[in-house]
Amino acid sequence: MRSQLLKGTTALLVLGVLRDGELYGYEIGARIRERSGTLIAPGEGWLYPTLHRLEAEGALEASWRDGDQGPRRRYYRITAAGLRLLADQEREWDAFTRSVRQVTRGELADGPA
Repeated sequence: MRSQLLKGTTALLVLGVLRDGELYGYEIGARIRERSGTLIAPGEGWLYPTLHRLEAEGALEASWRDGDQGPRRRYYRITAAGLRLLADQEREWDAFTRSVRQVTRGELADGPA
């Protein structure tokens, strides 16, 4: 998938998978890949900066835990503020994709989204 299409959606993707429960970084990336049918393959270059930004904004909380067989892992969980942000971003994304479909299919808008 073109990287430009992913721009602006990283927080939505991360928050979406964390709505189901806490995960560590690699698991978040794997879940996004899995749910997208491997169309979206998060790289460290956008996944971890997004996690850190969302944590700084209060949308996520993180904690370090010892791994079962390896290094410590940083687990992330969505906060109440993160759930509100996710709902806002889902509404915006739905309105945007609806508008793109209307434009590309030559449909007239029904009014404000």
